[in-house]
Amino acid sequence: MRIKFVAATVALALGWPGLAARAEVSDGVVKIGVLTDMSGVYSDITGKGSVLATRMAIDDCLAAECAGMTIETVSADHQNKADIASVIAREWIDQQKVDVLADMSNASLQLALPPLLKEKNRVGLFPGGTARLTGDACQPDHIVQWMWDTYVQVSGVANALTKPGSKWYLVTANYALGHQLEADTKTLVTAKGGSYLGSVRHAFPATELSSQLLTAQGSGADIIALANAGGDTIAGIKTARDFGVGQGAQKLVAFFMTVMDVKSVGLQGAQGTVLTEGFYWNLDERTRAFSERFKAKNGTVPSAIHAGIYSAVRHYLKAVAAAKSDDAKTVIARMREIPIQDDVVRNAKLREDGRMVHDFYVFQVKKPEESKGDWDFYNLVATIPGDQAFRSLADGACPAIKK
Repeated sequence: MRIKFVAATVALALGWPGLAARAEVSDGVVKIGVLTDMSGVYSDITGKGSVLATRMAIDDCLAAECAGMTIETVSADHQNKADIASVIAREWIDQQKVDVLADMSNASLQLALPPLLKEKNRVGLFPGGTARLTGDACQPDHIVQWMWDTYVQVSGVANALTKPGSKWYLVTANYALGHQLEADTKTLVTAKGGSYLGSVRHAFPATELSSQLLTAQGSGADIIALANAGGDTIAGIKTARDFGVGQGAQKLVAFFMTVMDVKSVGLQGAQGTVLTEGFYWNLDERTRAFSERFKAKNGTVPSAIHAGIYSAVRHYLKAVAAAKSDDAKTVIARMREIPIQDDVVRNAKLREDGRMVHDFYVFQVKKPEESKGDWDFYNLVATIPGDQAFRSLADGACPAIKK
């Protein structure tokens, strides 16, 4: 259930002048716990790739700002169950002295763990998830949300496709992630002059989606959106294509589609699907360089979650090195001060509510004849500046932020 590795360290504390400075890091060790989905519907976009992304961030920092630091990591499968995740997290913190938790890519976990992180004065690095993490459930001294959230996954595509009179209908996973996607869609589509016709929900994980897709097809909607993720999205796209959804006047949207999902479905089946992502391996030279390093070790290009974990862990470790402390509040305060610069994100900044704001993208899946090679799946439709893509600080209404 647990995998552990200890990053290589050097005897001299290069960049850490004096033993007194090192002593401010508890036990002289920075310990990262990767709480991920090793076997469930999200394992392709998290799982062992999340562990690898963490190791890459550690290695890169040890070769630069973190030279001389002792960094350890453990990982475990949360099985997409909040109670299991909470037990693991508490044991890690109390018994193994874990300083920071990363991944936790399941909405039920994301709402269960912040109170524990606050109680124990630990940091949570969430690569994505429910927008409530920077809203009513925010803990800006203890958690950051790095790559995406439910609001931005909807806003990019909704703002791009919604015209006055446009009609939307959703096929929704019946748990916290899907419910939040529904709420954000209704708000954003209505604000743009469109109509939210409703939704049909399915169990998580989905076993069969035929009746839901037929209901959506018969709704009269112009746009049918899949408000789910992972294996549920893959099943939804395959079923939609079987019924001809998205091949005529109706458009098919996937709020959380990844390159792994396209690989599973195939370009023939996924072509034309519109989606938003905060990272794509083939955006520019730097994303390609990072992705090639990741692919060499993992066999696939990184998902947006993998890339987000790398970026968040890398920046966290830079902040620990700069602050010479792993105290949660001290490190997060330094994370806001240090410029965010890496191979993953562009024009990024960490807001006071814990939301990392950066450029976001609208893509459309290529036709098979447009692809130039393996993993060449997306056409870039639009680049949205972070201040426009993400929910504003005021609209998030984080209670910890003084008005």
